Amino acid sequence: MDVLGAWRAFVNVSERGSFTEGAAATRVPQSVASRRIAALERHLGERLFDRSSRGAMLTRFGRDMLPSARRLVRLADDMEHEAERAKLSPLRLAVPDICAVRDLARLDAEARGNGIYLDFHAAAPAERAELVRSREVRAALTAVPPGDATWSVRLGLAGAADLPVATVYVETLRPGRAARSSRRSRIWIQPEDDVPHIRDRMFRIRDAVGLQPTQVGVSATLTAATAEVLGSADLLLCSAGQAEELGLHWRPTGEIQLVRGFEVSAAAGDDAERIRTRLWHAIARCLGAREREGGAPSESRA
Repeated sequence: MDVLGAWRAFVNVSERGSFTEGAAATRVPQSVASRRIAALERHLGERLFDRSSRGAMLTRFGRDMLPSARRLVRLADDMEHEAERAKLSPLRLAVPDICAVRDLARLDAEARGNGIYLDFHAAAPAERAELVRSREVRAALTAVPPGDATWSVRLGLAGAADLPVATVYVETLRPGRAARSSRRSRIWIQPEDDVPHIRDRMFRIRDAVGLQPTQVGVSATLTAATAEVLGSADLLLCSAGQAEELGLHWRPTGEIQLVRGFEVSAAAGDDAERIRTRLWHAIARCLGAREREGGAPSESRA
């Protein structure tokens, strides 16, 4: 028995004195309203109405039950209203501050189509992780090693001039081999890649091929790093999509393959699962991530 539906029909019929009008107010056929109320009467063991040609008249028991029934229906309506408000409440999501406005707008639009309303907070990797821990955001796209990643973005090196090689080997920047200028070319690591699984590996390859310590540096901002590259023969560690956006020429690296890894972290597990499963492709586009074999994760992913 639909208990709430039966009490709703009871309240509407009692207030209108008619099964026909009460059923219309309940938005069900008259026969359905009658069956629901009859089932309720059997459940309670008492009649709620005296049915006659004059309409639906409440019995004494029915009059006694009406105030409680009204409170129940009003509470159910309030709960439905709160549920709708909760679904429309924005989910604050910390995202990489390198995400373009256009890509975030597309992600936002697709999220709305999936019943998720996002409020973006752009931040660097360490800050995104801290925002989740402190619950200042409900979820974040956090930087993780490639093996732990849901989304992966391949990195390479990009310069202002069109590079004459298909692959850039870091060793070609070694002192004595860089012939384009007397100033040694440098590789700039932007803040988004200032994480151990990228930065430390880049430093190790620098040392392994004999570059000077100052030839690989971490820039305070992407803007500053890009300015250094645009005004010299320096190179920026970045993705192919990011290089295109910045007007740079991108090539993969030879000695090492570096990958940005992203995972969704959330204070509540259901938020992470909802974002991961419903917005997998939209987030992949926003991050410039490659499609992985098997596509998006299924709803059953733990």
